[in-house]
Amino acid sequence: MLTVDFSRFPLAPGDRVLDLGCGAGRHAFECYRRGAQVVALDQNGEEIREVAKWFAAMKEAGEAPEGATATAMEGDALALPFPDESFDVVIISEVMEHIPDDKGVLAEMVRVLRPGGRIAVTVPRYGPEKVCWALSDAYHEVEGGHIRIYRADELLDRIREAGLEPYGSHHAHALHSPYWWLKCAFGVDNDQALPVRAYHKLLVWDIMKKPLATRVAEQALNPLIGKSFVAYATKPHLPRVDAK
Repeated sequence: MLTVDFSRFPLAPGDRVLDLGCGAGRHAFECYRRGAQVVALDQNGEEIREVAKWFAAMKEAGEAPEGATATAMEGDALALPFPDESFDVVIISEVMEHIPDDKGVLAEMVRVLRPGGRIAVTVPRYGPEKVCWALSDAYHEVEGGHIRIYRADELLDRIREAGLEPYGSHHAHALHSPYWWLKCAFGVDNDQALPVRAYHKLLVWDIMKKPLATRVAEQALNPLIGKSFVAYATKPHLPRVDAK
């Protein structure tokens, strides 16, 4: 289940991609399939080991084209272990709402992104997220949980302040908002509540089968209740200074 829309955020074979805070690796895997040179980075060592196993399995199965590379590594988003301008593309999906120093993270992403490079940022959307916080303290008051809710204009302002130029945005995963509202209403750790189990089955069926009806429904509902807000931006080239 991808949050970034690669029709709006195109990749070229050979692009150097950093998936920052990669989690289980869903965007990193897609970039690898598209022929990129991918680095998946996360502070969670257990998840990174799983991502590395999946990269190896994908290579063994021939899922990635010739020339594509994939590396999974532990790292700190506030002190990235890469030189300046190391990447053509940076993706940070559902991460910034967890990090106190979000401006510091953006600064590091800008540092490692080459001029002309592209960045995709996704965060929980303000409205659906406010409902979750209102229904359940346990949803966000956990170690490593969500510490802020972004308004769309606030996130775009943060991106501009970091020196990036936003060029597009959209919402995603409308069908997932009701699921999280149910989880918060019945208890975030209570997976056995009938409404939660029933809706989860629906989501699994949708992800596996991708029926036209749910795709159309989600597309129509995304502007209203999309669970995620997605923003795309570029790093401008520095103005040329001619020698005198």
